[in-house]
Amino acid sequence: MIDLWTWTTPNGRKVSILLEELGLDYAVHPVDITAGEQHEPDFLAISPNNKIPAIVDRDGGMALMESGAILFYLAEKTGQLLPASGEARYRVMEWLMWQMGSQGPMLGQAHHFLKYNPGRAPYAEERYGGEAQRLYGVLDRRLAEHEFVAGEYSIADIAIWPWVSRYEWQQVDLARYPNVRRWYCALAERPAYQRGYHVPKYVNDIPIPTSD
Repeated sequence: MIDLWTWTTPNGRKVSILLEELGLDYAVHPVDITAGEQHEPDFLAISPNNKIPAIVDRDGGMALMESGAILFYLAEKTGQLLPASGEARYRVMEWLMWQMGSQGPMLGQAHHFLKYNPGRAPYAEERYGGEAQRLYGVLDRRLAEHEFVAGEYSIADIAIWPWVSRYEWQQVDLARYPNVRRWYCALAERPAYQRGYHVPKYVNDIPIPTSD
């Protein structure tokens, strides 16, 4: 049994989607970050950086924060969605690190300035809006040559997809990135995504771009 502390954010959805994909039993503990619950002492004992998601694996008591580390841990624990060795393993790690170091942080800034504070910082909107477009271009070129980002379906796809699901927040038109769109829509049809997206609660349907 895995205890999962999470909220309805891209980073939180990474872990719930993976848990669903792996078929692991898990108990959900909502952490309402809009109400400041991430600063509560009990949660800080598990996640010292006061960020969701975090887990405790009851089999041994392992506690982990940081979504990338959690994905890596669960994949290794089950022997799924992460190759055991060789180039294939490093391709997954390469794109997981791309997500953690580039895509997530930059798109998070795009959310802050483009969705929540429009008109307040034109330079920041231009900078992070432009970086969002650049990152989608990187991903689109990769997916032009591969069905999944690291070749085979892996935790790299699961890490990247929830951030793409907020393409509207980033003012990104997926029609400009047809390979990303193909990949995104295909994964959105998987039952694990349809379940994991709505943890810890339903907020909205998975956004799907219109056919035109």
